[in-house]
Amino acid sequence: MPHKILVIEDEPTLSRLLSYNLSQEGYEVKVVEHGGEGLQEALQAVYDLIILDIMLPGMNGFEVLTKLRQKGNRTPVIILTARNAEDEVVQGLKHGADDYITKPFGVAELLARVSAVLRRTSTDTAEPAKPSDDKVITIGELNIYPEKYEVVLGGEVIPLRPKEFEVLLYLVQRPGMVITRDDLMNVVWGFDYIGGQRTVDVHVSSLRKKLEMNQQTVQIDSIRGVGYKLVLSKK
Repeated sequence: MPHKILVIEDEPTLSRLLSYNLSQEGYEVKVVEHGGEGLQEALQAVYDLIILDIMLPGMNGFEVLTKLRQKGNRTPVIILTARNAEDEVVQGLKHGADDYITKPFGVAELLARVSAVLRRTSTDTAEPAKPSDDKVITIGELNIYPEKYEVVLGGEVIPLRPKEFEVLLYLVQRPGMVITRDDLMNVVWGFDYIGGQRTVDVHVSSLRKKLEMNQQTVQIDSIRGVGYKLVLSKK
């Protein structure tokens, strides 16, 4: 069965470019031009990937993405952002986007990113882990359950996105060690991930804020120009 891709894009030339090239690669493509209609389509039908423009009529891409995630829809999303719009990239990743493409872009880059996201998400869901309360990593005030992707503090789950959890788990397994951005990128996102190191920084920043809001013993320090280090501090 071909992968199904939903394109939410209101610029006719770009939507035709996306539809044509994705179809040529064997994907089944549906194009929606309105933000609100795109949200409804994404919620009503099953897609393997959504390509989402930020500037849309009716409801912008950030709103669409936020509502999707709030309703529990975990379909991978690639956002389309303007050149030099780093704030859009950061905001998109914080709202749950899986990757981004900066306009204008080449067909080869588009297809590579689509293939990488689909391959990565297919691998993530191919063999779902069986929950087990027996496997737990305790560090500081936190109990971390690798097979359930859960971090628990005082009986309450700290809500982390999957990639945030994977970043934390990798750091927890190497306490006190300086981990480079490249290491995190390769381990968490994969060697074939095309996105830049900014993706790592955004996820670490979000993870750090969630940890600091809930406890004080486990902290992530930034090592300027290198990467990050997990440290334990006394309360």
